[in-house]
Parts: sequence; structure tokens; C-alpha cells
Amino acid sequence: MKQVTKKLQKSVAEAIQQFTMVNEGDKIMVCLSGGKDSYTMLDMLLYFKKVAPISFDIIAVNLDQKQPGFPVEVLPNYLDNLKVDYKIIEKNTYKIVMEKTPEGKTTCSLCSRLRRGTLYEAAKDLGCNKIALGHHRNDILETFFLNFFFAGKLETMPPKFKNDAGDLIVLRPLALCKENDIEIYSNHRNFPIIPCNLCGSQENLQRKKVKQMITDWEKDFPNRNSIMMNALQNVFPSHLLDKNLYDFNKLEAKTPSFTKN
Repeated sequence: MKQVTKKLQKSVAEAIQQFTMVNEGDKIMVCLSGGKDSYTMLDMLLYFKKVAPISFDIIAVNLDQKQPGFPVEVLPNYLDNLKVDYKIIEKNTYKIVMEKTPEGKTTCSLCSRLRRGTLYEAAKDLGCNKIALGHHRNDILETFFLNFFFAGKLETMPPKFKNDAGDLIVLRPLALCKENDIEIYSNHRNFPIIPCNLCGSQENLQRKKVKQMITDWEKDFPNRNSIMMNALQNVFPSHLLDKNLYDFNKLEAKTPSFTKN
């Protein structure tokens, strides 16, 4: 368990340093869903808050979407015991998603948009300048292939980005962490996991198929995920086809010069 903890701490430290995630005086809103990833992220950020040479604040925030059977007491009890500053936001996005999503269609897109807008507003109300989300390395790879295969674009979840309004920075401190390590850590810590009754209950999501594809690749070709993550950080625009990233019009061969004897 020590080894897994050290691996996670090292990966988070590398992400924080590589992408300049945390600065002196930051107030970071840590989005806590009740899943293994967000619990682990909170643990990691609390650890670095103690040992970092700079001072920054953390507030854990959960969005209670009013899903049927949601155990409202779990997170407050956990955070009270942890003695962490937190806020529970109540908003019935569940009802909106279920009313607006056609039968047989996935709820993820609308649910994500509603959650994101609510959390952005909450961050500003709480005086936070940054938001931390619990997406990890596997999420980043899966999103890349989803966009590649189904959306026709080379795009994934960046470890750090600015929201459209330009007034918040969104972080993914677990960007370089392996999901398997997070699962081992979560099981050992015995986090009170809260299952999602929306996206988590849909069996035919393309993401699940892509996830299985990547898992099979990793079994057949060990270390494949690490190689793919390196590829996402090693891009050559001149060797792709996007005219907005590379000016092919100005690409001309040098005219050979001939010297008379």
C-alpha cells in the first residue's frame, strides 16, 4: 500500500509541477462526487496542502442532484470526520436530465453540462479561483479515442484549462495517475462510495466499449497506456492535416542554386 500511495503522490506532484497547477494563495474547489477518483483526489490535495512550500486553501464541494435514493448523509459525515471545509449544493438536475433526454439516449452530455454550470457558479460564490476534477489518465485516453472515433477530432481532457468566461482555472490533478492504482488506494482507504444512478447505470455507452478496447490493448501489449500518454504530449502539427495549426500554404521547397564552372 505504501508503494501505491507513493506512486499516486509522485504522479500528482508531477502533474502539479508540469502544468503549474497550484500557486501561492489559491483557493481550490475540490469537486467531490462520492466516487473513488474524487475521494483519492481530495486525499492527495490535502497531503500536498500539508507538505507544499506554498500556502493554498481547499474546500470540498458536492452537488446533490436529487437522484432517487441518494444517501445525503454520507459525504457530510465523512467530511466532518475529516475536518475539511465543505459545502453541499442542492439542485434537481436529475429531473431536468430525465425530462430532456429522449428514451434510449445517454444522459451524460446534458448531465455534464448542467453539473459544470452549477459548479462554476458555486466556485465564484465561494471565492475560489480554481476547480479540481477527479479525471485520471484512463479517462484522458478514453476521451481521446471517443473523440477520434466518434466526433472526428483530436481532442481530450487537458490537465489544466480556463473556462469559457475566463474567470476560473480547471485542474485535473490525477491526470497522470493510473486508474488501477486509484482503485487499490480507494479500496484500502475504504471510502464510502456513492454509485451514480445516471451515467453509471447505462450499459451501452461508447465510453465503456472504448474502455474495454484500451484494457485489452494493455493486456496484449503491456505499457501501451504509458506510450499513448506520451504521444499526447509529443505532437507534431506539421505531420497532421489541420491547416489552422500549420500553414501548409507557405510550405515551399528551397530552389536549388547552380554554380557555373
